[in-house]
Amino acid sequence: MKTLSRNAIASGAIEAPHAAPGPRLVRILQIGDGVFLRGFVDWMVDVANERGIFDGGVAILLARPRREPPSLPSQDNLYTVLLRGRAASRDVEDRRVVCTVETTLDPHRHWRETRRIAEAPDLRFVVSNTTEAGIADVAEPYDPAVCPESFPAKAAALLKARYDALGGAEAPGLVFLPCELIEANGATLRRIVLAHSERWGFEPAFAAWVEGRNAFLDTLVDRIVPGFLAAEAESLLARWGYRDPLAVAAEPFHLWVIQGPAGIAAELPLAEAGLNVVWTGDLKPYRERKVRLLNGAHTAVALPAFLAGIETVRETVEDPLFARYLHALLFDDIAPYVPLPDPERRAYAETVIERFANPFLRHELISIALNSVSKWRARILPTLKDAVAAGRGAPANLAFSLAALFRFYRGRAEGGAYFGARERGDYPLRDDAAALATFASIWAEAGPLGAAGAASRLLRETRLWAEDLSKIAGLEPETRAAASAIETLGVRGALKERLSNAPTGQTRAGF
Repeated sequence: MKTLSRNAIASGAIEAPHAAPGPRLVRILQIGDGVFLRGFVDWMVDVANERGIFDGGVAILLARPRREPPSLPSQDNLYTVLLRGRAASRDVEDRRVVCTVETTLDPHRHWRETRRIAEAPDLRFVVSNTTEAGIADVAEPYDPAVCPESFPAKAAALLKARYDALGGAEAPGLVFLPCELIEANGATLRRIVLAHSERWGFEPAFAAWVEGRNAFLDTLVDRIVPGFLAAEAESLLARWGYRDPLAVAAEPFHLWVIQGPAGIAAELPLAEAGLNVVWTGDLKPYRERKVRLLNGAHTAVALPAFLAGIETVRETVEDPLFARYLHALLFDDIAPYVPLPDPERRAYAETVIERFANPFLRHELISIALNSVSKWRARILPTLKDAVAAGRGAPANLAFSLAALFRFYRGRAEGGAYFGARERGDYPLRDDAAALATFASIWAEAGPLGAAGAASRLLRETRLWAEDLSKIAGLEPETRAAASAIETLGVRGALKERLSNAPTGQTRAGF
């Protein structure tokens, strides 16, 4: 079978719809090579390039060091994005070979080449997706010849290289568009970059340049990008006529909301290419709707469903018990606290169910489970606090999701990694190393206190939540009860008991 390459496209040996191979000047630096950015930002840039609205290439940097080199260069930095979904009662499918990536580097191995990209006058934008845990202020030493570990430290070091190479205070600045799902992601990144500048002893003029000539814009992203459909790989590749192990599957729905000035919007005219990109002066309503309803529901339902033996989001929606739980989460526990008119938030909740049930996407629950501690804190905790502030008390369904998280992270250390256990076999635990160690220690010491006792201790772990969750009215007894039920009845039995005890009018069956 043919291998995806630029020569194969140029010669016509591979049919590549929409392909516009370039080459192009690198205008965008991307931190992270995961499927989301490739199926979202890079896909958008490729569409805009093809339609003549934009003319820019992307340089991708690995966010974390790896033993193996990046895979994209092996196929000329090309890959396929397959969009499939259901809209207006009909199936939609579109295949695009994305040609906008010009280079992919591991900055931890190739820091000098990475600095050269940052020093190029034509570079204008920096996008990133390092998960919610990625934008963190982690103190580390500065060495201009060594790539820093954390994303904000990389950003600070690359900005210093650009500042030094292009004229100091007169150097052209960059526009940062972080895609991590934390509130005020741009403002938070800016604050940490400045903290690194001060910590590393950079001159005040550099900090002034960071503040005055660079923009750190808050953004919100919305698209389900579960990755390549491994189960359908052979049939799809045979139909396409070429091999592409880096292909990405995504839903057609997409939304990128950017809080920033019109002048910068004109430099990145993605909306003019027909893409759903919104520039606004206030993205908070968009963020609350998406993060709470879509991402919050993902995080709340993924861990208990996985522990119950379910593998994908679609299977979760098709399971009667978990479908009922999802419906209760969306309409009873989350939607009432989204700051939008009730018809609008309910309509979006309905689209969430439709998107979760997309028959063409295989969104693995174990992939959603990555960094669940920071996800639960960002996506669910604000809703829980709003419910308590409104006098409702801690919603039992949200407390159940937290108890399921505690059970999911009940693991063991082995060879420097952590693993959890369920009936269908062991699974990897991937999160901040300190968080994993904390869970392992508390579960190891649970002893006669059992799951309820472990839950009480975990609620008080400020290292996990940046606050003492036991102080939230009603959360501790609800979480202890759920943790105990999961321990004695299993997740499915505990959830069935939880929903059978729901107040009248809640957990409406059916969609």
